[in-house]
Order: sequence, then structure tokens, then C-alpha cells
Amino acid sequence: MSTFEVTRSAVIPAPAEDIFPLVDDFHEWTKWSPWESVDPAMERSYSGVESGVGAKYAWSGNRKAGSGTMEIVDAAAPRSIKIRLEFTKPFKAVNPTTFTFTPSGSGTQVTWTMTGENKGIGKVFALFMNMDKMVGADFEKGLAALATAAAQPKA
Repeated sequence: MSTFEVTRSAVIPAPAEDIFPLVDDFHEWTKWSPWESVDPAMERSYSGVESGVGAKYAWSGNRKAGSGTMEIVDAAAPRSIKIRLEFTKPFKAVNPTTFTFTPSGSGTQVTWTMTGENKGIGKVFALFMNMDKMVGADFEKGLAALATAAAQPKA
């Protein structure tokens, strides 16, 4: 069985208390998620609680966006958030995802990690595609956008 891990970190010039809610509430992901713009017609639905443990998000989009669900399964404000990320298309996979927020100088080091197993068609796919290269660039884009979102004045 082949497993993978994709991790990216960035120091965001804001306190963890300002960044954490942008990740802990799926409604906020439209401000920074690198995948939100992949399909302008993407359908989204939210269920469960508004934010934190039990918050759920489902999406269905074009071939590039695919479809799946996310659920916050653990949250320790303002230090960490664990998400159960499940893809249903283009192929089925469960990829546990974690965000950690660590004070760093005048900002916060945000680390975004996704792990998974390559099974079935995913195993074949992994022979040709490097998950770290493929998803890592998206994580970098997302962390940069998260920094921009955290810098916005609070409404």
C-alpha cells in the first residue's frame, strides 16, 4: 500500500485567533480556498453546526473540481483543526487533513497537511502524478489567500 503526505507551511502576519475562524467555518473557505474558483458553477451545501466539530460541507462541480464532503472532526481553538476530507469524484478517497496554528514572531505559522492512501485507481494515478507537486501548489496558493483573508478588517 502506498501512502502519501502533502504538507505546506506559511507564516501569516496575524494572530491565530484571527486565522482560526477562517478555517473552522466552511462558509469562510470561499475567501481563501484554492479550489473555490476551479468551477464557477460549483454547487455547495453546508450542514451540521455552523463551525467547529460537526460542521459539514459538500461540493459537486465540473471534472476538475470533482465532488466530495468535508467534516470537522476535531478542533482545539486556536491551535488545530482536523478535517475528514472525502472525495467521491473523480475517484473515491478519504484524506485526513489537519491545520495547525503556531505562534511565530509577530504572526502565526499555519501548517496544512493532507494524508492518504493510494488504492485502486488512485494507485495507478499515483504512478504518474506526484501528489506533493499537484496538491502542494494549491496549498501554497491557499495559504497565501488565507493570509490575505486574515488581513481583511473584521465586519
